Amino acid sequence: MSAANTPQEILLAEPRGFCAGVDRAIEIVERALTKFGAPIYVRHEIVHNTFVVNDLKAKGAIFIEELDEVPPGATLIFSAHGVSRAVQDEAKARGFQIFDATCPLVTKVHVEVAKLAKEGFEFIMIGHKGHPEVEGTMGQLESGIHLVEDVADVAKVQPAQTAKLALVTQTTLSVDDAADIAAAVKARFPSVREPKQQDICYATQNRQDAIKIMSPQVDLVIVVGSPTSSNSNRLRELAQKLGTDAYMVDNANELQPAWFEGRQRVGLTAGASAPEILVREVIDRIKALGAVSVRKMDGIEETVKFPLPKGLKLDADGWTPSAD
Repeated sequence: MSAANTPQEILLAEPRGFCAGVDRAIEIVERALTKFGAPIYVRHEIVHNTFVVNDLKAKGAIFIEELDEVPPGATLIFSAHGVSRAVQDEAKARGFQIFDATCPLVTKVHVEVAKLAKEGFEFIMIGHKGHPEVEGTMGQLESGIHLVEDVADVAKVQPAQTAKLALVTQTTLSVDDAADIAAAVKARFPSVREPKQQDICYATQNRQDAIKIMSPQVDLVIVVGSPTSSNSNRLRELAQKLGTDAYMVDNANELQPAWFEGRQRVGLTAGASAPEILVREVIDRIKALGAVSVRKMDGIEETVKFPLPKGLKLDADGWTPSAD
């Protein structure tokens, strides 16, 4: 590429990358490995990022989907996406030492579902079929929770009653798409109970807001994230909806030089499960294609931090006794 056709500036989204729930989930696995030794079993990918999962595998984590893959007496960790009641009950019955890395914002939705179900509510859930978070939330109940993926699905929902109907959402959705679907639910079921606070998490909201600010300022958006990452996919889709070409890459090796031809300014962000080391490698690769400067956007500084489960706390000298 000639100098005229190469990117000149990289605009870094702020915030980007790891959220508090992802930080917590990874730390739970790493501390469990240090305290109890390998192997540690994790049900489903701890977070949806290839680099993170491979790094933890190298340290001794074994990722499984079915609990019969876990030997008796082993330590088991539930992924950040949460699990159904049936999985929780089976894990307890099998006698595993369990640490729950479910994001507290997902747990909040589970608690709300359980509470309202006792009051006789049925639920409409906005989310993506087959996503582990959706399976975990819907699996809090044996029945009475109906999944809608788009506005068209709302017309097909047939709850047993409408006097007590509540709305919940997957935490990693497109904020705008979820609002459109929620409006359709409200139009069909005017008395539906909406969440006191929206279920979509702060990190998903913040990263999408940053894309809305960044996209009009750049010629191309690169999102660092794995194909299975819902919130990363939403960032790419959002940039495209705003009229900016956008690509999602798992790592710098997936960047294609042709994407950058004639693009003077490149926007770069990362999904909530993508580590900063991958962002730095992408920056280096774009610089190798000709970019000469990196500028960080102004943005929200995230200070949220979630506590770890009991049994993994540290004291000044190292690990606390197992009785904690």
